[in-house]
Amino acid sequence: MGSQQIDIVMLPFMAHGHLIPFLSLATQIHHRTGFNIAIANTPLNIQYLRSTFLQHQNPPPWIHIFELPFNSAGHGLPPNSENTENLPLDQIGKLVISSVSLKTPFHNLLLDIIKKQGKPPLCIISDVFFGWAVEVANIMNTVNITFATGGAYGTLALFSFWLNLPHRKTDSEEFNLPGFPERCKFHVSQLHEFMRKADGNDSWSRFLKSQFSSSLQSFGWLTNTAEELEPLGLDSLRKYTQFPVWPIGPLLPKQLLNKSPLSSSSSTTQHAGKSPGISAEKCVEWLDTHDLASVLYISFGSQNTVSRSQMMELAIGLEKSWTPFIWVIRPPLGFDLKAEFRSEWLPEGFEARMKESNQGLLVKNWAPQLEILSHKSTGAFLSHCGWNSTMESLSQGVKIIGWPMAAEQAFNSKMLVDEMGVSVELTRGVQSSISSEKVKEVIGIVMEKEGKGGDMKRKVEEIAHQIREAVKDEGNEKGSSIKAKDDFISAIKARKQEVFSASILDLSAN
Repeated sequence: MGSQQIDIVMLPFMAHGHLIPFLSLATQIHHRTGFNIAIANTPLNIQYLRSTFLQHQNPPPWIHIFELPFNSAGHGLPPNSENTENLPLDQIGKLVISSVSLKTPFHNLLLDIIKKQGKPPLCIISDVFFGWAVEVANIMNTVNITFATGGAYGTLALFSFWLNLPHRKTDSEEFNLPGFPERCKFHVSQLHEFMRKADGNDSWSRFLKSQFSSSLQSFGWLTNTAEELEPLGLDSLRKYTQFPVWPIGPLLPKQLLNKSPLSSSSSTTQHAGKSPGISAEKCVEWLDTHDLASVLYISFGSQNTVSRSQMMELAIGLEKSWTPFIWVIRPPLGFDLKAEFRSEWLPEGFEARMKESNQGLLVKNWAPQLEILSHKSTGAFLSHCGWNSTMESLSQGVKIIGWPMAAEQAFNSKMLVDEMGVSVELTRGVQSSISSEKVKEVIGIVMEKEGKGGDMKRKVEEIAHQIREAVKDEGNEKGSSIKAKDDFISAIKARKQEVFSASILDLSAN
C-alpha cells in the first residue's frame, strides 16, 4: 500500500461480469477525483484482474490490489474454483454461499488499512451479493455503497423476487412483484428452475434473503444504467429502497460510446479480460463482405450454452433464414464447455455449407464481441440478455432477439420487450423446446427493414443516442450519468465532513 491513502475499497462478486464493471467504475471515479482505490477479492480473481492491465500486468499506481484468502475445496467446490466461469449451477450456488467466508478477511484488511493511514476510507463499494459488507462498514465508521452491476429493472425484480417469493402466494402462473406497478405481470416461465422451486427454506432463499435485506441498509446504491434508459426501473427502485440511487452507466469503453474505430488492441482486450477464439481482424474482414445491418450475431455469454436439440433447431432455422450470422458456439448442455466442439452436434455438413456460402461464421468458445457489435454490418444480436451484453448492444443501436438463461436475464428481456420495444423473445432457458420454423420466423421479423423490425431499429437508435448523451462530458455539457457520479462523490464527501464535525463536537463537549 505504501504511503498512499486509500479513499475507496471495492469488493466485487467473483464473476467476470461483475469484476470488469467494478474495474471500469474504479477507473472512472479515479479520473474524476484522483482518489486511490483498493479492490479486494480472492487470489485467482485478483490474478484475473491483473491480466486485464497492460504493461507487464502491473496495475496503475492509484489501484491497490488485495487478496482475500479463500479455500474452494473447503466449500465443496473443485480445486481453484473461485469464479463462476465454467461452473454448473449447483456449484455456482455453493460459490455464492461461500462468499460469506470473505467477511472476516475483509474486516481484517480494513483494520490494516485504517491502522496504516490513521482513518477509514470514504466508503466501501460492495456487490449486491455482499450484504454483510454493510455491517463491516458500520464497525469501521464508514459507509457501504451497493453497486448493482445490472440494470435497475432487472436488479429490483431479482431483489423483490427473493425477498418476497410471490410465485408461492398464488395459484396462477402469473404474479406481481412488490415494487412494480400492477400492470407489470411476471410469469413462472421467466424463472429458472431453481427459482421456481424456491420456498424460503432452500439454501438459495436463505442466503439471498439475508444478503439482499442487508444490502438494503446501505448508504445508497450505484447502478450500471442511465437515467434516460430506465425511467420505470429507476423510479421503482428508488421507491422500494427509500435511499439514493445513482445511475452511473453504462460502463463501456469510450471508443465504443464515441463510435471510434475498435481494434483488437488494449481497450477491447482490457474490457473483456480474455483472448478471443478468433482475431478481431478476421471477424471484421468477414463482416466487411456483408451488407449494412444484415448480420445476426449469436452469443449466450461466457457461462451459458443450449441443449443439443435446441442447438440443432437453431442451426436449421439459421440456414433456412438465409440470414448471415456469426455464432459463438460451445458444446451443448451436459458436455464440458472447454471440450473440443463436435460436428455431430450440428446438422450434417452445416459448418462446411456455411463457410462455402459465406452465410455463417462459427467461432469456437469466445469472439471479440465489441468489434462485432460496433460493425456497420451487424443488425441484431441473439443474446442471453445479460446486462453487460445488453448495454453493449443498445449502445451500438443493435436490435436484440432474447433467449434469457438464468439470474435476472428474463427480467432484462421483459424490459427490453415491454418497456423499450427493441427486442423479440425467441424462447427461455435450456428446458424449452424450439422449432427451426420459429427461429426462422423471429429472425425474419427482427431483421426486416420495415414493419416491426423497422420500428425496433428506430427505437434502439434513439436509445443509443440517449446512452451517448448520458456519458457526455465536454466542458459545461455533462450527461446524466456524469452528474450522477459527481452527486455520489459529493454525498460521500459530505458524509465524511458530517462525521468529522460530529467528532469535533464530541471532543468539545468532553
